[in-house]
Amino acid sequence: QVQLVESGGGLVQPGGSLRLSCAASGSIFSIYDMGWYRQAPGKERELVAAITSGGSANYADSVKGRFSISRDNAKNTVYLQMNSLKPEDTAVYYCNADLKNSYRDYTRRYWGKGTLVTVSS
Repeated sequence: QVQLVESGGGLVQPGGSLRLSCAASGSIFSIYDMGWYRQAPGKERELVAAITSGGSANYADSVKGRFSISRDNAKNTVYLQMNSLKPEDTAVYYCNADLKNSYRDYTRRYWGKGTLVTVSS
């Protein structure tokens, strides 16, 4: 079994910063892509940022220049540095990891349970 545990969410004022972390643990052979999605009330879940095992990243247009995704492969952890936060960034943020449990296994996507980010004055 695999667990993804997010941390770092909370309440922040507009213009502020937060850093989210997501650590994967359990039966892991290899992790490929990792990423962050978010879901605001009444809206569909959307991709925020993703990063390959080699470090190539892509971002949603709405967060380019403000958010930065990174990972520590030795710790099976992905991070999301969020700067210049806006009220419209308020959402539950979920991390995901595409990984294999064993050499012979196929790649599966796992999700964390989410962490709430609220941007408000």
